[in-house]
Formats: sequence, C-alpha cells, structure tokens
Amino acid sequence: MSPGTYHLHLVSDATGETIASVARAVLVQFEGIEPIEHVWSLIRTAGQVERVLGGIRAHPGPVLYTLVNDELRGLLVEGCRQQGVPTIPVLDPIIRTLASIFGARIKGRPGLQHELDDDYYRRIDAVHFALGHDDGQASERLEEADVIIVGVSRTSKTPTCMYLANRGVKAANVPLVPGVPLPDAVLQATRPLVVGLTKDPNSLVEVRRTRLRHIGEGERETDYVDPELVKAEVLAARRLFTQQGWPMIDVSRRSIEETAAAILTLLQDRLARAPA
Repeated sequence: MSPGTYHLHLVSDATGETIASVARAVLVQFEGIEPIEHVWSLIRTAGQVERVLGGIRAHPGPVLYTLVNDELRGLLVEGCRQQGVPTIPVLDPIIRTLASIFGARIKGRPGLQHELDDDYYRRIDAVHFALGHDDGQASERLEEADVIIVGVSRTSKTPTCMYLANRGVKAANVPLVPGVPLPDAVLQATRPLVVGLTKDPNSLVEVRRTRLRHIGEGERETDYVDPELVKAEVLAARRLFTQQGWPMIDVSRRSIEETAAAILTLLQDRLARAPA
C-alpha cells in the first residue's frame, strides 16, 4: 500500500450505519490518511466473528466495533489481540456512562435502534411527504409540513428536505423562479416553519453550469447562468425572505448536514417559544 493508506475494520451487530458515521466524523480530522474501510455488518454469531477475524488477518488494521453481546465481543477482542491488532469499542464509554447516570440496566440487544417503532414509521412518513412535496408539488397540502424550504434553483433544497425527513421532519420545498409568484399556500402558511435558503451568486453560477454540463447543455449561455441575472435573482430572494420575516440560511459554505442542523435548531427554538 502507498504511504498514508491503512486498512480499517468496522464491525457491527446491526446495519453498520452508526459506526460508519463515527468513522467518517473522526477520519476527516487527519490529513494525508487514506483508509480502506472493511465493513462487517450484522455480526451476530461466533462463526461470523471467525469470518471477520479471517478478514482482519488478511488485511491487518485497527478495528472499531459495536457489539453488545459479551461473548462475541470477547471472541473479537481476543482474536485481534492474538494478531496484534488494536480494537476500539466505539459506544462503550457513552453507554456505560449513561447507564451509571440513569441507574439503568443495559439491555445488550443488537439492532434496537432499527426496530419498527413509532419513530421508524414517523421517518418513513416524512420521507414520503418530502418526495410528494418536492419542487413545489402538492402545494395545497403545505400546511401539513413541519418545514417549508424556499430558495432559488440549486440551493440544495431537495437533499436538505430528504435529510430532515430521515430525522422524522416533514419538509417540503418550493422553488423561487424569476417571474413566477410563490403559491399562496407558502405565503399564508401558519403551522410550518418557512426557511429561506440563499447562496453566493458566483458559487451559484458555477453550480448551475455544472448542472447544465451534466444534462448535456453545458455550452449554452442562458439567463439561468448569467452572472448579473443570477445576482439579481439572489438579491430578490433575500428581499422576499426579509419582507416575510422568514429565517434565512446561507448555504454557500455549508454541507447538507449543517444546513439541516441549523433548521432543526430553528424548529427547536420555535417549539420552546410556543405557549404551553
């Protein structure tokens, strides 16, 4: 392997989403490191642990794991110790600390976060809502939304709505199109939180040019990518947000996750201010 390249084993008794998210959050802190991730999910038997150990033997590297079964944890840790490979129990410090604080017993059952409970069905319902209310669809039902996201084209409205949906938030998005008035359902909405997304005009032009190239129209010069018209479009959007008293988020240097986190904070603040 080239310098800076390492094998990293992610071992989970569930889907592996949690441990993969933790690994990504940590790895971005290191420059010049290129991890080769080996994801071992749904590891729930001794035979499966032996298969994991074989993979680690073939590609030695640190092991991050989330196994709640003590027997399987013991097999994995001992097998790695014999190979001289470090193991890191990702959730142990959090679980044990909270158990101590709560004075509660740890269940030790894998995959509990993925059981089909009310929260799961709420997220599925929110995903269906986001898909059915994407890009201004079904505006007559916007009052059912938790959040309505408004913004000019290519301000990441759709992916932000989908991220929020996966957190159980019913999010709709409505585009601002020059010369086309917003639906009355947006302007008259009372239940949903309406949030405006904006972006640096120069950055927006580049994103739109990239979009046109992807659909085979990259050489065309249109109003859609005209720098002066895009600047005017963004300014008009910002004026609208200010006039309506809608919170505004500049997504120029934000990831989808950061934008969604800002919206969730706005939702929490709004809920805290609501009368009891």
